[in-house]
Amino acid sequence: MHIVKMLINMMNLEADVRDIKRYVIEISKKVDELLYEKEIVSLMKLSEKSLSSFFENEPDIYKIADLKVRYK
Repeated sequence: MHIVKMLINMMNLEADVRDIKRYVIEISKKVDELLYEKEIVSLMKLSEKSLSSFFENEPDIYKIADLKVRYK
């Protein structure tokens, strides 16, 4: 009977290890997605900052007077 309990415990342990491995893989994928999104945001901020001086020197194409709809 003792051997049966040990086998059941080992099976439970193996199932727990599989579950933990699955959770670690899911967490790893989510971390990768978050890092990717952070990289994109960082690149967008860098682009905005580096292009801001270029656009400051450019004339405005549209003025407020050019708008057909005015919001009050």
